[in-house]
Amino acid sequence: MSATLTPTTPTTDSGPDFWGGVRLIIGLELRQRVRGVAWYVLLGVFFVIVGLVTVLLWFATNAIDSGGGGMFSTIIFFVLLLASLVSPALSGNAINGDRDSGVLATTQVTLISTWQLVLGKFFAAWLTALAFLAAALPFLLFAVVLGQVSLGTIAVSTLVLALELGVIAAIGVGLSGIQVRPLFSIVTTYLVIAALSVGTLIVFGLAGLATQTQGTFTMTQREYSTDLNDNGIDEWTCSTPEVTVRSVPRFDLYWGVLAANPYVVLADAAPGTFDGNGNPKDLFGWIAVGVRSAQQTPEINSSYDDCARDAEEVHYPTAEEIYNSAVPSWFVGLSIHLLLGAGALFWAVKRTDTPAKRLPTGSRVA
Repeated sequence: MSATLTPTTPTTDSGPDFWGGVRLIIGLELRQRVRGVAWYVLLGVFFVIVGLVTVLLWFATNAIDSGGGGMFSTIIFFVLLLASLVSPALSGNAINGDRDSGVLATTQVTLISTWQLVLGKFFAAWLTALAFLAAALPFLLFAVVLGQVSLGTIAVSTLVLALELGVIAAIGVGLSGIQVRPLFSIVTTYLVIAALSVGTLIVFGLAGLATQTQGTFTMTQREYSTDLNDNGIDEWTCSTPEVTVRSVPRFDLYWGVLAANPYVVLADAAPGTFDGNGNPKDLFGWIAVGVRSAQQTPEINSSYDDCARDAEEVHYPTAEEIYNSAVPSWFVGLSIHLLLGAGALFWAVKRTDTPAKRLPTGSRVA
């Protein structure tokens, strides 16, 4: 008697779907962050600081008469500044901190993939950074109520700020997966943010001063006599033109460096608003005009004729004319930031993926 064996298909537990796993990691990360009172104390301190800045801006800008444009833009920049100081400390040890405490190995033996792990920690760090923006919303709304803030400025500046906070979170989480020691990854995150925020300004200034072009300045002055003519008017003659050789810094050759500055990206992306005299109404406009004016080639050879000053009317372009005549650069800088954040996350996945082909010296396995 023979028995017929029917082959059976083994069942496999595929685990949660991809985004379900990402949401699981996000939930775990957020619960760890808000478990203690330290997180609420940090948000409270942030709220108080932004409130004090708002009160100072209220008196400094005379916002009750001039509107809330200057106050709104300054608060947006201040939120970016404080988030740049706090977010790296919260995201810079997201992966290697778990590795040091032995939690990472426990997570990696589950059905959670490396991509789910890294993306979950990134989104959790991003949401944490957005909490600071949420804490500043009452003061931003107060500035909007004062008037002189367009809907375009509100929407664009808030969106770009949220993206920049995401870039900071991505760099911190990425470096925490690339580097072994939490302290080193946190410090490196601060250095990267400082290089983008301050380093670009230093490079722009030093490079412009180091690259100079020789030019001339011709000056023709009036020479008045001590005698009066028949009409009782001082008589004068034109002096011999004086030519002075000078060095002209070429900042126009390096203005592209400023495109990588997150504060420049934020200011240049916001729609420019100007008053009747062509002056910006907010801090966004002043920074954008300053950056766009750097694109203009300086006048190498210039002159001033004091004898012809009554016949000539010298026209200097307004800030609005400079703004409209230059090329916006915010999309280039924002693209650089997004690529930098995405590259850091991709590298972190490769360094965190298991089984690892090679481990750095001192790495903890479990």
